[in-house]
Amino acid sequence: MPTKPERQLIAEVAYLAYLASIVSESQMLVDPPTSSESESSDSSSSSDSDSDEPDGGQVLAPSDSMLNLLGLLYSHQYLANRQPINKSGENLRLLLTDWKCGQPDVFRAHVRMTLECFDMLLATLQMDPVFHSQSNHFQMPIEMQLAIALYRFGHYGNAIDTKMVALWAGIEYGTEFQRATLYWPSGPEKEAVKQWVEDNSCVAWQDGWVLVDGTLIPLYARPGFFGNSWYDCKSNYSLNVQIVSTPDLRIVDYSVGLPGSQHDATAFAETCIYKEREVLLGEDEWIWADTAYPLHGWCQAPYKVPEKDSEENTTYNYHVFKLRIRSEYAIGYLKGTW
Repeated sequence: MPTKPERQLIAEVAYLAYLASIVSESQMLVDPPTSSESESSDSSSSSDSDSDEPDGGQVLAPSDSMLNLLGLLYSHQYLANRQPINKSGENLRLLLTDWKCGQPDVFRAHVRMTLECFDMLLATLQMDPVFHSQSNHFQMPIEMQLAIALYRFGHYGNAIDTKMVALWAGIEYGTEFQRATLYWPSGPEKEAVKQWVEDNSCVAWQDGWVLVDGTLIPLYARPGFFGNSWYDCKSNYSLNVQIVSTPDLRIVDYSVGLPGSQHDATAFAETCIYKEREVLLGEDEWIWADTAYPLHGWCQAPYKVPEKDSEENTTYNYHVFKLRIRSEYAIGYLKGTW
């Protein structure tokens, strides 16, 4: 089981102390002490009040003290003072010069894509406004930002720790990467996909040319905030990722960010195609999904028990699975690459 961060451990102890103080104070209100107990308590605490009470202030109740502690805990990004670390950008320079030009295999091992794909992705990102802000803060070249992001995407475990990546690249912690925009298939591209569906099923199904499926991306450690909500049905801490693709394995939409404990139907509601289906899908077009998704006129799924047990529905499910397996291929190709 992954260990909890120091901040989370302190917060949990403070939260338990806060609950205990609330219970104690509630009992005092319900069952106040007698006059004799109150007088003895006042006399015994009067001597301590001079040292505990701030100048001109009022002694805080234990519950208020715990709330102040929690507020102080989350008001700082770091719990300890940070010390500068000597770093060098030699690895990043070698990757984008010598290895990119003379050692394509080494370059691909670091960024998990070919030189041609890297240059195409770089050209797409060059025009994104996020890389051309009017801020006074210096922004490193886009080529370096992309290389660092791809290097981290292609690793797992300790290797993706921000400190380890920063030390490898010789940068400060916190490089950001904006995803390249996915575009919806054009008219000819959509017709080509529909033709594939017709060839592999029947004419009546050609308008079901989009597929959706979900997958879980395991996290290396339990998140510090609301960690239990990331615990999924496979006993991992993970992200729920929804992939919307076409039978030719092209990803046209996705959603990411919800915890792995969330149902696929809930995560699917965060995709663009769910929110803008009237614009993206034609009047008679629909999406193929599995039984975890709700049935709509624009979202079709196989039959469940007991309807699936009939011979006619079993045949229907078989042909639906033949189409939907392409969604599994797309996810497998994506996860196999990264």
